[in-house]
Amino acid sequence: MAYEDIIQQVIEFLGTFAFAISGIRHAAAKHFDWFGGYVCGIAVAIGGGTIRDVMLGTTPFWMANPIYMICTALALVFVVIFAKHLKRLSNTWFFFDTLGLALFTIAGIQKSLVFGQPYWVAIIMGCITGSAGGVIRDILLNNEPVIFRKEIYAIASVLGGATYWLLDVLGSSVEVTVIFSFLVTCLMRYLAIRYHLSLPTLKGEWPAD
Repeated sequence: MAYEDIIQQVIEFLGTFAFAISGIRHAAAKHFDWFGGYVCGIAVAIGGGTIRDVMLGTTPFWMANPIYMICTALALVFVVIFAKHLKRLSNTWFFFDTLGLALFTIAGIQKSLVFGQPYWVAIIMGCITGSAGGVIRDILLNNEPVIFRKEIYAIASVLGGATYWLLDVLGSSVEVTVIFSFLVTCLMRYLAIRYHLSLPTLKGEWPAD
């Protein structure tokens, strides 16, 4: 297995675990049972990557290896065991959600490049990989999708992707490129939450159809 493939799999595994915890947390807030929590966790963990792989014309990543299903089950066990401790840490859920976003953004970009896509497509695929699972989760939970709110989310993914592209063009190693792309995505999310940064909202009175 090539070195780049190993990095890709490690990133996808860590992203799956982080996003699964994030999805299970939202299910817990709605008082879903364990199965419902698992479904929400798997929706976040594989939703964006599945859409990406279908668009790239390849078998969805989780169908080639059961480790992602197992990883989500481990995330459920983790939340069940440490739920009381995690409730006391208000920033824990934000950490897992941001970690998943950054890792899956990178995974989406790398896989798209492997399939010969240009960088502008790879950045979009990175954003889809990082954000689409959350949209599916919010639909299942009957919540307004987070990417449509004022809070900056998908834009952080795009900026992380742009950083990946810039560093690759400058000839940086894959390790440096991944690290800085990860940090930019996480930093943008942190700044958006810390300082209430957001995009302008659409305004206007429109009659309902």
